[in-house]
Order: sequence, then C-alpha cells, then structure tokens
Amino acid sequence: MSTTQNPNNDWKGGFEQSNKAFSYPDPDLSSLPMLGNMDNIDKLQRQQEVLWPEFSWETQKGMPDPKRCFQMFAPDISRLGYNDEGRVYSIICPQQGLWIKEIGCLNVEVTVTGQRGWANEDTREMAADMSVVGKIWFSPSATQKPLVKFLWRMFEESGLPFPFNKANAIIVNTYDPGNPNQKEFPLRKGVTQRFESPEFADHSDVAWTVANVEVEIGEINSTGNSDVDYFNQLVMKLFNLGAGNMLQSGNILTWNVWFTAPSVVDQEEWKNHAEKWRESIDADHGSPDGPGTTAKYFDGTPFHPVEELIEKVIEEIISHIVSNSVLKFD
Repeated sequence: MSTTQNPNNDWKGGFEQSNKAFSYPDPDLSSLPMLGNMDNIDKLQRQQEVLWPEFSWETQKGMPDPKRCFQMFAPDISRLGYNDEGRVYSIICPQQGLWIKEIGCLNVEVTVTGQRGWANEDTREMAADMSVVGKIWFSPSATQKPLVKFLWRMFEESGLPFPFNKANAIIVNTYDPGNPNQKEFPLRKGVTQRFESPEFADHSDVAWTVANVEVEIGEINSTGNSDVDYFNQLVMKLFNLGAGNMLQSGNILTWNVWFTAPSVVDQEEWKNHAEKWRESIDADHGSPDGPGTTAKYFDGTPFHPVEELIEKVIEEIISHIVSNSVLKFD
C-alpha cells in the first residue's frame, strides 16, 4: 500500500472505539441507524476519495468457466465522508457508461440508499453497511440516435415514462449475497477474498487503503405499467448483453474500492459534487478524471459482446413497439 502519510492533523478518531462491537474481526454496526446520503452533509469534516473503483462479475454465471470480467468504473466520483471522530455520514458510489452501437450510451450507477459506519485513519481501516440500487438510463447522446429518439417520442406521446434520464431510470434491486431479504450489505477492509484479481486491477502501489463490497443482483422495479415494464426488461436484456451480464438477476457484483489519502471536506463542494452526479449533468458520462476502463478478462483480453444477439433484442424491442396499441402516435 502507498506510504503516503496523512497530510493534515485535524483527525481525532475515537468513534470506532465508542462501541466494542464496531471493531474487527467481525464489525457489528446494527446499533447505528441507516442514514440518508444527503441528510448530514453539515456533519462531514473529512473524506477519502476513490480513484480506482474496480468492479468484477461473472459473464457466464453457473458455467464451469464463468469467464469473470474486471472493469474500473469512472474515477473520482465515489467518496467516503465522515466527521473528525470517524463516523461515516455519506458514501457516494460510481457511475459508468456502456456504449452500444445502435443506441449510443447507457449509463449505469450504483446509487446508495442508506449507509452507516466508521473510518479509522490511524489504522487505515473502515467498516460500513450500505444499501444500494442499480440505475440504468439512456445518456443524452443516446436520445439523438434515430431509434432511441423514435422510442422516446412514442413513450412521450403515450404519456408513459421513458428512461431517458436518471429521474426515470430503470431501478435494479440488490441485496446481501444469498440473503434476498437483507437489503444492507457490508463494506469491509481489504480486497475481496472471493476471487483473485489481475495485476491491472491492483492499485496497492498508489492507493492509501482499500475496502471491498459485494452485492447480489435482484429483479428490476415495476413501474406499475405492464408495457413500460416489458420495455424495461428488454432494455435490461440489451444492457446485460453489452455488459457481459453485469446486472443479471442472481449474479454477484463485487468491487474493490481503492482510496486516496484523507483530506478535509469542503461541505459546499461535497454537496455540489453529489448533486452533479445525482442528476448526472455531464453528457455521456464524463467523469472528473476521465472515463473508466473497458471490461476485460483476467488475462487482459477485452470482453466483446455478441453483436448478433444485440441486434436480435433490438428487433424484439421494435416489434414490441410496433405491435403495441398503447405506444402509438395520435
């Protein structure tokens, strides 16, 4: 791990030690309430930024060789925010874009819906519980593609929600692996022990510390409209073909979170940063430090989707729209 020292002396610490149940080897944070991410910005004093959010998943779940992929999401979006005693009050998670030739860019975000935990700068350790959902929506440039523009207009004319922005995103549920009734799951110190990561996903030479998270992917939320739900299922099918089943129901998505050294929080800047990415203002998923990497297998070979399967789903989407009496122009 990087030998960079803590660059300032405002750190006090002590929150981890306030309850012996909080500490390793098996942190129990259940006595803490789950907090909303934007509810306590005024309590944030310190932060650790994530420049290397390294995600991994199986592209062929259940097969003898599941062909695990690795991909770094866009850097410098994720952050861990806490007070000078170490109580965590906010966690911002990353976004990434997926380019599909026929429809342009689909954005995917891991959105935190609740969190609790602690950070200890003296030991470079942390423990937190989180609840998140995945969100999928068409980027601004995608809505300029003829097919997407056509679909969007049909939905708009029919008064139905279309996932053209984050507010109307497709919501993918997640839970603690193997426990579908447990929405909270742990963020814990160190890299995942579920599998070995390749060298290109290891940032121990530059990162200040590392923690890991894993979630099991659930079903998408219903919109209450069967036509929209069916369309969203097709979009998810398209996304998973393009992303190697990253958000396939039942798959486990794991990420190693590589942090920079702690720094003092500018609360206004934090709020603006969170709001910016909450609304996903930047077109086509531009992150502050550039885009993430492409998905690759352990040996560095890039993942390539099967174009014929993508084309088949697009044909299925068009067929559904054309044959649907609700989705018609007046």
